[in-house]
Amino acid sequence: MKVRLSDYTEDWKVMFEEEVKILKAIFGDEIISFEHFGSTSIPGMKAKPVIDMMCIVNEIEKIDSYNEQMNSMQYDVAGEWGIEGRRLFRKGGENRTHHIHFYQFDNPQIKRHIVFRDYLLANPEEASRYSQFKEALANKYESTRDYSPAKKAFVSAMEKKALAWHLCF
Repeated sequence: MKVRLSDYTEDWKVMFEEEVKILKAIFGDEIISFEHFGSTSIPGMKAKPVIDMMCIVNEIEKIDSYNEQMNSMQYDVAGEWGIEGRRLFRKGGENRTHHIHFYQFDNPQIKRHIVFRDYLLANPEEASRYSQFKEALANKYESTRDYSPAKKAFVSAMEKKALAWHLCF
């Protein structure tokens, strides 16, 4: 896929809330809570215009029983997609609009995502630095196949800073 970076827009919050309503109608009480994370959840940040949302559930295996229904509603069912214990659904095909990550309530990935989001919200200078880094990569790489791995080391280092910041509270 082609790298598409966009300036922050309040529309991303609206898109998240609209998707919450859709997912509540499909999954009902299976979902304990919803979280908006990733760059689209950080005001002022440039981001691929794809809403990353997390659905926290009691039993991850139950989510698999919704695959056919999700597929029939134009969601791509991606399974774990490289992260053990996750169920990923993608919406929008080549012009993807949402990545929906399901995690069981006790999955450690939840904390990693939430702490990183909260760190960027609390540290606008770090969010700006990350945004500038992503923009430089987007100017260098046309494809997400190259862009995504190129930002991995930067993101990992920033996640470590975020976890250390979180331990201070």
